[in-house]
Amino acid sequence: MALLFICEGEDPRAWETPLRTEIPDLDIRVWPDGVGNPDEIDVVLTWKPPRGLLATFPNLKAILSLAAGIEHILRDPELPSGVPIARLIDPGLKTGMVEFVVMEVLRHHRREPEYRSQQLSGDWKLLRQKLSRDRRIGILGLGHLGGACGEILCRFGFPVSGWSRSSKNLAGITSYSGEDGLFAMLEQTDILICLLPLTPDTEDILDATTLGALPRGAMIINAARGKHVVDDDLIAALNSGQISGATLDVFREEPLPSHHPFWSHPDIILYPHAAAWTLPESAASVIADNIIRAVKAEPLFGQIDVRRGY
Repeated sequence: MALLFICEGEDPRAWETPLRTEIPDLDIRVWPDGVGNPDEIDVVLTWKPPRGLLATFPNLKAILSLAAGIEHILRDPELPSGVPIARLIDPGLKTGMVEFVVMEVLRHHRREPEYRSQQLSGDWKLLRQKLSRDRRIGILGLGHLGGACGEILCRFGFPVSGWSRSSKNLAGITSYSGEDGLFAMLEQTDILICLLPLTPDTEDILDATTLGALPRGAMIINAARGKHVVDDDLIAALNSGQISGATLDVFREEPLPSHHPFWSHPDIILYPHAAAWTLPESAASVIADNIIRAVKAEPLFGQIDVRRGY
């Protein structure tokens, strides 16, 4: 079986040993110079493939994303129809995201940005602290990552709510769905975490209306996709005090342009898309399982509904 690796900027050599440990006879090829006969490609493992490229492999049995997101695949107008697509559901990726979200929730909860600001100005002042039971957490997206984050935050004693396309039944988490449910959750959220997939329905979801529905002084953490946030609306909400602080790991344009106001805003904590990485030593077994499933024409682990976009 032949796997084609399409991911500019990622070193394919890091994947060879972990994948061949799982499938010793796997034929690993690398785009663009090592494709060989396109007819022989069974599975593509990719991140941001060039538009139209996937349609050039006539016997393709599966398209596997190298990360949790799949919008980079679905944006291709020439995407071959009928070929199953799977997002990466990787234990290491989940662990990384949980660590990041918990770190940033606690940072905001314990008013760490304000203490850092006081340090720079030489100001010694104790800031009033809330109990975790009085800091309400809201999570947009209760899938593989959002559910895991919510579970851990519950253990810290935070009241946790979540919003998703359909209602979920997760222990300790109050679930909301639909437009009415979205605003019902926002109205009682002190720290809002965005972990939604990016679809036409969720693009620009964090705009003036939704940010305005949060209690004044709420905080947000976006570790999903940059296009979930309307940048100008967030800046306005921060400047007015409606939002008191934001952690942003993802942006509409990456790398974030040097002139962007997010860089210098005092109430924004900025990361270079660093929340959770795909690591070969963790993800290889999941990817190998899906390669075998694809060749056997079995349903993929993490297979997405192309119509829904996730």
